[in-house]
Amino acid sequence: MDYLDRLINMRIDKDLTQKDIAKVINKSQQGYDHIEKRRAKLSIEDFMTLCEFYNVTPCYFLGYQKDITELKKL
Repeated sequence: MDYLDRLINMRIDKDLTQKDIAKVINKSQQGYDHIEKRRAKLSIEDFMTLCEFYNVTPCYFLGYQKDITELKKL
């Protein structure tokens, strides 16, 4: 499982649509669909925005942590 799989699973677990997440990162639903289907790249800025939105550390999405850990601001 890679970071996109984790992002997709998080979206589904939270009962959010692609359109909901697209709004968070200021993209169209189609643009976000392309990211989930690996036709487009997720920028590091958008990745960090999603980490903040879900309040989860980047390490969880990247697979370095098995358990979800809340993101703590410095």
